[in-house]
Amino acid sequence: MKRAVFLDRDGVINEVLTKRVKFVNKPRDLYFLPHVPEAIRKLNKHFDYIFVVTNQGGVGLGFMKESDLQKIHEHMVKELKKKGAIIHEVVYCPHKPKSGCACRKPNSKLIVDLGKKYNVDLSKSYMVGDTDTDIMAGKQAGTKGVFLGEQDPLADAVFPDLMSAARWIIKDATS
Repeated sequence: MKRAVFLDRDGVINEVLTKRVKFVNKPRDLYFLPHVPEAIRKLNKHFDYIFVVTNQGGVGLGFMKESDLQKIHEHMVKELKKKGAIIHEVVYCPHKPKSGCACRKPNSKLIVDLGKKYNVDLSKSYMVGDTDTDIMAGKQAGTKGVFLGEQDPLADAVFPDLMSAARWIIKDATS
């Protein structure tokens, strides 16, 4: 069985709701948070897969086309790869918030489906997010939850950024 780290996108990998960018609706709106490529590179050395699992309700709400979202993800993966950071697959829920679909976090369908597709042991894997819905989705799928921010009572660990979370994840996974 393989091990994976599942990353939320907005607020974990890239800036959102900052002075520079409100929402990421085009590839040019995607700005990596500090040390994200290095953190993913570190995780690549210790885990079989790094996945991005993201709610993108802007598609369902009509703020962007699904083809534009795919261009954003292609750009993100390409730019990270240039820095030696590999994302193996990006999956997303395009549905409106409150649509009741199984794929929108806090539901765990996207994580569980990736786990099956790649033969991942979810109990030895981690979900990293900046909202309680990310942590709930990971927990429901059977992963450990790592929260980026101030606090989350459901999380196994809390850190201010992906780099410090990556260090803990690697240490936790090897102990």
